[in-house]
Amino acid sequence: MQKVYTKIDSIVGNVITVRAEGVKNSDLAQISSSSGTSLARVIKLDRDKVSLEVFSGAQGISTGDSVRFLGYPMRVSFSDNLLGRIFDGAGRPRDNGPELTENMINIGGPSVNPSKRIMARNMIRTGIPMIDVFNSLVESQKLPIFSVSGEPYNELLARIAMQAEVDIIILGGMGLKYDDYLFFRDTLEKSGALSHTIMFIHTASDPTVECTLVPDLSLAVAEQFALQGKKVLVLLTDMTNFCDALKETAITMEQVPSNRGYPGDLYSALASRYEKAVDFEGAGSVTILAVTTMPGDDVTHPVPDNTGYITEGQYYLRNGWIEPFGSLSRLKQNVNKQTREDHRPLMDGMIKLYSSYKDSLEKKSMGFMMSDWDEKLLKYGALFESRLMDLSVNIPLEEALDEGWRILSECFEPNETLLKSDLIEKYWPK
Repeated sequence: MQKVYTKIDSIVGNVITVRAEGVKNSDLAQISSSSGTSLARVIKLDRDKVSLEVFSGAQGISTGDSVRFLGYPMRVSFSDNLLGRIFDGAGRPRDNGPELTENMINIGGPSVNPSKRIMARNMIRTGIPMIDVFNSLVESQKLPIFSVSGEPYNELLARIAMQAEVDIIILGGMGLKYDDYLFFRDTLEKSGALSHTIMFIHTASDPTVECTLVPDLSLAVAEQFALQGKKVLVLLTDMTNFCDALKETAITMEQVPSNRGYPGDLYSALASRYEKAVDFEGAGSVTILAVTTMPGDDVTHPVPDNTGYITEGQYYLRNGWIEPFGSLSRLKQNVNKQTREDHRPLMDGMIKLYSSYKDSLEKKSMGFMMSDWDEKLLKYGALFESRLMDLSVNIPLEEALDEGWRILSECFEPNETLLKSDLIEKYWPK
């Protein structure tokens, strides 16, 4: 039987405290006040002292209002009816569609036992050369996109959502400007990708607590689809907003702050989400690609710093493209030997030459005399950036590899590339 408590001990920010028994962490409660009813979630237990975070904020709630514990944690509906739908951070419809209540599943459960996972071994093609050729995305991988405010990371995620060769896309937006939400919705709708996409969107004007629920909602649904044999790609933006929401709650709870005011369990909070990436034996997979903006472009900031220890590499999005240096998909070696024989050597060779181009560019900016080799490198760098690095380029992997050979042939003699003669003989443009 659900108990009702009619005395609230304290109200601080969006957190209320009541005395109750038989309550579990993360359980939901319903608060009835003069302004209506709202949901809250248990976030701390201290014997019979229960702290709850109110979804819609504690404004309008008084100490004499009633609190009824529902006896279960946050849940989300799971079925094929989710496809093509848009929900808010609490799982309510944002698209004026019907509310879904069938087959409710708990969110925020444990990650999969490592013994039940299989080695990541299948590539996810995106049509973006800087990913497919130079830092291949692999099924069940967890990768952040490190960037700064103002970079086109939302545009990049939208392109990946439209082009990635997966069964289902789940897009989790945290702290989005309303214009960004409309951009995602309209872009995916026009491209037809919305039909196999599920969106959980928290905007900057929505309650803070809903921001912390978006990854759990997205990953709970993704896991269920993966168990049905689906290849699922989860796109999250922006994990820094998620961590800031955790920080705000921790401050309200008067927790002892850690680095730069973030809660001491920040690493665990991030790891418990990222570790949901999995490739199930005999079923599907969950792959996570999450934007993490770095305040002040500082990679030592607690959010990117902790993220780097959890994930399997990272993409750096700077100046409108994915940087070749620093970007690293640590599992790419699991797949780029299975694509085409020239994939790995061409990738290595082109990045070495691009590094030399950067040196020549620096020499030119300092007024040094340019040699014939420097001039070749300068031409190569310009072609490489416009034909492969530019994020507007949309070509399949094999075509991107062929384009790489064409760029080399327009700038260098075959022996200058230092690639194997048998590959040059087979792939060098005639």
